[in-house]
Amino acid sequence: MINLSIIDKLIFLLNSIFGILLFITYLSPFVNPSVFWPMAFFGLAYPILLVINFLFGVYWLVTFKRQLLLSLIVIGCGWSQLTNFIQLGGAQKQEQGFKVMSYNVRLFDLYNWSNNKQTRNKIFDLIDNQNADIICIQEFFYSEETEYFNTLDTLISFQKAKNYHTWYTTTKLKHNFGIATLSKFPILNRGKVHLTDAGNNICIYTDMLINNDTIRIYNMHLASVHLAKENYKFIENINNQETDEQIDGSKKIVSLLKEAFIKRSIQANVISEHIKQSPYKVVVCGDFNDTPSSYAYRTISNDLCDSFKESGAGIGITYNGSIPIYRIDYILHDRALRSSSFNTISKDLSDHYPITSMISFTE
Repeated sequence: MINLSIIDKLIFLLNSIFGILLFITYLSPFVNPSVFWPMAFFGLAYPILLVINFLFGVYWLVTFKRQLLLSLIVIGCGWSQLTNFIQLGGAQKQEQGFKVMSYNVRLFDLYNWSNNKQTRNKIFDLIDNQNADIICIQEFFYSEETEYFNTLDTLISFQKAKNYHTWYTTTKLKHNFGIATLSKFPILNRGKVHLTDAGNNICIYTDMLINNDTIRIYNMHLASVHLAKENYKFIENINNQETDEQIDGSKKIVSLLKEAFIKRSIQANVISEHIKQSPYKVVVCGDFNDTPSSYAYRTISNDLCDSFKESGAGIGITYNGSIPIYRIDYILHDRALRSSSFNTISKDLSDHYPITSMISFTE
């Protein structure tokens, strides 16, 4: 029997604490934030806790200690969560089907005036190069007043997905902010899922005729945290502030996160029920603003397939913001469909990366 040194005992104690915290994250998707919102923070912390427990495992492996079993067991118990975060997929088969793209374009970089036109045109080029059959865009901006941001007409002009369904949450003069679904397939019906207290959040559905079958495409943008400039500034300078400032700043951020967790849980419940009532096979796209360890993701993805899990490879990161370690954009689909490829396009044009998937019928 190998005796542990005092340092090893201390490390094992820390390992046990972080192992328990990681185990708690596995419960997060099952707890509605409207009932107990603190649990949602554990889901948010999953990638960080996973890495910490992995490093503990490496330490015990290098030192040839049986305490390695703790990390193996804790990480292994969350295998389903692990496969939400990372996929060791092989070569992808490009089967016949239809290509779906989902992309939060951040208003085509509307407010970054110095680089505005260049970024917008690069986003257009990216969309054109992907040549998708169905394109779901979140944070869509369309101006009827200026040729400069006549984005809808421009998108229709250069690629094959010319049929469209748009819905705007905000209209100022003739400037429209919302969401857009474009398709090369005929659109049979358009609709909106009613979200109470939605604000700038929205979910639309579009019924399309694909291969003599009707498919319903959901496109959604769920509640954001809405961190302000002062919140980001606080995070960047937290170590340089007094204790009282750290406490006050942290309280504000926790409050914003709490509000967003609860809003998304309510929105997810409504959307999930709507999906269950769909008379057609469904494909679900969008910016959930939440991780796979969340109640919102588990609720919406219930009884659906996740294209990343089915045909993706590598670490699932779609957020390109201040903490770029999260997958918050998704392409889900009906079990009567299958995904033969999934790709994340790592282009620094928005605070989200676009994702694509080739989807086909199982029969």
